[in-house]
This record gives sequence, C-alpha cells and structure tokens, in this order.
Amino acid sequence: MSAHDPYAPQSGDPTFDVESYELDLSYRVRTNRLEGRAVVNAVAAAPTSSVALDLIGLRASRVRVDGDRRTAYTQGPRRVRVALPRRVEPGERFSIEVTYAGAPAPRRTRWGTIGFEELEDGALVAAQPIGAPTWFPCNDRPDDRARYSITVATDAGYTAVATGALIGSARRGQFEARTFRSDVPTATYLTALHIGRYVSTTLSGSAGSDGFPVTVVHPPALRNEVATAFAPVTHMLQLFESAFGPYPQDACTLVVTPDELEIPLEAQGMAVFGANHLDPASERLVAHELAHQWFGNSVGVARWQDIWLNEGFACYAEWMWSEASGRQTVHEKAARHHARLAGLDQDLVLADPGPALMFDDRVYKRGALTLYALRHRMGESAFATLLREWASAGAGDSVTTADFRALAVRLAGADIEVLLTAWLDRPELPPLPR
Repeated sequence: MSAHDPYAPQSGDPTFDVESYELDLSYRVRTNRLEGRAVVNAVAAAPTSSVALDLIGLRASRVRVDGDRRTAYTQGPRRVRVALPRRVEPGERFSIEVTYAGAPAPRRTRWGTIGFEELEDGALVAAQPIGAPTWFPCNDRPDDRARYSITVATDAGYTAVATGALIGSARRGQFEARTFRSDVPTATYLTALHIGRYVSTTLSGSAGSDGFPVTVVHPPALRNEVATAFAPVTHMLQLFESAFGPYPQDACTLVVTPDELEIPLEAQGMAVFGANHLDPASERLVAHELAHQWFGNSVGVARWQDIWLNEGFACYAEWMWSEASGRQTVHEKAARHHARLAGLDQDLVLADPGPALMFDDRVYKRGALTLYALRHRMGESAFATLLREWASAGAGDSVTTADFRALAVRLAGADIEVLLTAWLDRPELPPLPR
C-alpha cells in the first residue's frame, strides 16, 4: 500500500510491512491488567527514518530497534512513533521491540466500540476493522499480513485461546501460559484473543480432506447446546471444500462465550459466537463465519472499500448451505433478498460504499446477489471454476475488486463487464436474473 486507506486514514503506516509478530502477554482477569512485550519484525517499503506503530489505551515503557537501547520514541493517543537508528531503504529489514502495559479497553469508532473487551468473567478481542491496537502495537492495515507467535499467560482456572495452532503450555507461577503459532499470513484485524473459564470439545469428523480437527472452546455448562448447534459444522466444511478448495487455515477453532454477543465474528482460523447464537436460527451465521476462512481470511481485502469481497462471498456461502441442507434454494434466497433490497434506498455503490456504509447489510446481500448474477450468466460449470480459482489464486494474499473483475473477464469474456458494472459501480439495484 502506497498511502493510508481512505476508510481508516489514521490507521497503519505505509512506509513498512511486517513479516512477523512475536507477542508475549500476561493478563489478569480480575483487575483487567495487560502486560506485554511485542517484537515486530519488519521490512521497509519506502525510504524512511522513523515508523509508527498503532497502540491505543496502553502505555509503552520501553522501545528498542534491533536491540539499540538509545532508541528514541514518542507516544500519542493513537500511535508510537519510533526513530530508526538510520534512514532505511526499501527492502531493508529491522526489528522493533516494545514493552507495554495498561488496562485494555475497546476504542470508540464510527462503527461502534471495537477491540479488546471485558466479559463478565473473561475477555475477548473483536478487532474488525481497526481494533487490533487496543491489545498490541501493530501496523494496523488490512493489506499488511504477517506470521504470528502469541504466548498468553493468565490466571489459573482460565483458558486463553489465540490465533494459530496451540504448540505448548506451561505454568508461570500463578499463571497458565499457552503459546500459539500461525504461519498463515494474517491481517492485524483478524488476529484474536479469547480468555474465559472454558473447556475444549473436538467435533466428530474433521475439517477437511487432511483430517483437520475442529475444536470448540466453550463454558462447561453449555456443552449440550454446543454439541447441537455445531453438529452441522463438519458437513459445512466439506461442502465449502468441495466448492472452494482445501481448508486454508492452520486451525479451526470455534469459541462460545458465556455472554450474549450482538453478532458472531470471524478471525483467522477462528470464529466467536455468543451464548445466544446456539439456537437453530443461527445456523446460517455458523456457515457464514466458516466461509470467511476462505473469503476474507485467506483471500483478504487490500482496501476496506472492497469489503464486499469478504461479506458477499460469505453470504453467498450461507445460501449454498441452505440449499445443501434441504432448506431454501440459492434461487429462493436470492429472490427474497432482492425483493427486500429493491424496497430500500438505492444509494449504495458496492465497489466503494464509503466508510459509513461498509458494514451495511446491503453490502452483504448485494454482494451475494452479484455472485448469483454471475452464476446465472456464466453457467454452473464456469461459475464453479470462478469460485475455486478466486479462492486458490488469492490464498494468503490481499486483493481488490479490480482483481476479481480481471478473473471474471478471463473466465467469462469481456462482455461480463456490463454485468459487473451494473452490480458493482452503480447504485441502482439491477433486475434479478431469470
């Protein structure tokens, strides 16, 4: 990225990219006290003598660049500006170590309060789109993907779950420390942390062709409800693998909090649900969050304006599951949602909805309808190829609507541009294909 994202202009630094984060954290639930050490391994993307790390509500007490004790830094309300020992050129690598602490809290944004949040007896992170700096210093850009090593030590009796695969655990005095590692390129907003009085259940079956286990982390009292609510998960993943390709993450963890949550939320290799999402009506939400492991998490947006590529695909996957499970067909779903959208304001441009509307439900449903229209025009076989190639070509990468257009044109021919222009670039809702 050569400039700040216009949807979140105060987040991220385009002069460098992060290759990996090493986070070593301790958290006390009762006092909401977080202490951390973050190592940010970076590479310069532009000539620069200083870089900025996003950090909100937490205070840095020590900063070192490549171990240099003379490192100068300043901290404001949103970021830590770090002076480099010398001017670096594109491609040069450097490492920043930050020691920090405080009482983490969500940040207030135009999209509501986002980030680290206390529960009744625990905590969670819901970082989309700009909440990651509420718990670790980072380059908070959707296109800046990195590997992660996360160690979380918390009070005995609590379980910490973070992005990546669990690779070890140990006692640290009164703390239980667990270490997670992810080599899948991950955006900061998709990096998650959950802490609570949880137990783990492994679902029967697997998450895919490699026998990948699906782990559900949940309060012990909800064991029966969890077993019922997530019984279809293995079949959902099998459906999505057949349509999109192999499961693209190094973990598949579903977290259920004892608290009620407004909405479920995906993270890399993970999704979180509230206790209120264990009813049959929420089954579509489970399918939606699982589909994000391909679209949004593996194939991720480079710019927030292209959020339809995350949400439209996940919503369309909901419709696929509905049909596969013997409920409403994809066509019936499309017709119902098209009729509803037709009665709403026609002021949203899907390819650039603006920051105020980027999480509007019309982005989700119109995005899915765009895919439905492509399926109708291209035919079943060519559309199936489109889905698989999009999931494969963009795996682990950051993409734009222009990338999707190019693939659609390559597979369907230049005439498909007329359809794409109508659905993506104009506010008026096109007719439903018949």
